[in-house]
Amino acid sequence: MNRKLIVAWVVVFIAWFMGSFVVHGVLLHADYMQVPTLFRMNDDAHMFFPLMILAYLPLSGAFVWIYARGIAAKPWVGQGLRYGIAVALLATVPNAIINYAVQPLPGMMVIKQIIFESILVVLLGLIVACVYRGATTA
Repeated sequence: MNRKLIVAWVVVFIAWFMGSFVVHGVLLHADYMQVPTLFRMNDDAHMFFPLMILAYLPLSGAFVWIYARGIAAKPWVGQGLRYGIAVALLATVPNAIINYAVQPLPGMMVIKQIIFESILVVLLGLIVACVYRGATTA
């Protein structure tokens, strides 16, 4: 494991964790309160906070590792945007649609989740590309 990967992993982990708080804890908070039986209440959720960290550690590591394996000698902004869009289409959008299919979630809330989370993932793509700018795969 090289230094750049570790730095990018830490930066993406922090950005993803904070970004998810903004998306889910701020922007979607009122939407989640409309369906209280589907989500944990704040007191209950705090007990599971360590699991959130446990989930974001490998998630951010895999996100960075996959990007690092496919760097090309092209401008980093374009690579970061393409990577973020690809990840959003691979994970964010289908997961939200699947959740909508199996849970009684309000459609508008799911649309907001897709939009906000996709924006976050594209920003994360830009962040990892920025950390790796100038690098290419061997």
